[in-house]
Amino acid sequence: MMTTDPLSRDDVLVDFILLKFDELVALLETMDDESANAELPAPGSNSVVQLMVHCCGMMRRWSSSVNRGVEVPRDRDAEFSARMPVREAVSLAAHTRAAFLADVAATDADSAPAAVPQGREHFWTVSTRGVLLHVLEELAQHLGQAEITRDALADRGAGRD
Repeated sequence: MMTTDPLSRDDVLVDFILLKFDELVALLETMDDESANAELPAPGSNSVVQLMVHCCGMMRRWSSSVNRGVEVPRDRDAEFSARMPVREAVSLAAHTRAAFLADVAATDADSAPAAVPQGREHFWTVSTRGVLLHVLEELAQHLGQAEITRDALADRGAGRD
């Protein structure tokens, strides 16, 4: 962990990002391959694997492509159709976590992002710290979505439709 000063706002923000990301990984690790790749019978539903793959792409897009200007190839649409064994998704998450931390270490939190996408709200893109706050927002949202998906799949499997 990067933390040297427990009162540093940058470290607290990164710690919260990692906490939510690690909670998503832990949730995924409790599932078997079939349930982790299952989608709910609702339009726009995503499997937990798809949410993990999307979060990995999202984290690197914002930490590297946007904050640093170092393009990370990404197929956002493919993230939402991904299927893979849990162990492969967990491995992807470990790689993403390490790369995200390297991006954060190479970024000045007070500087402007290197490549702000057009059409984004400007209040949170004025600094790389604001961009990381957006990463936390997205991770928290998708963690909740993954928890609901897991719980609904468990209820369905228990015959409680």
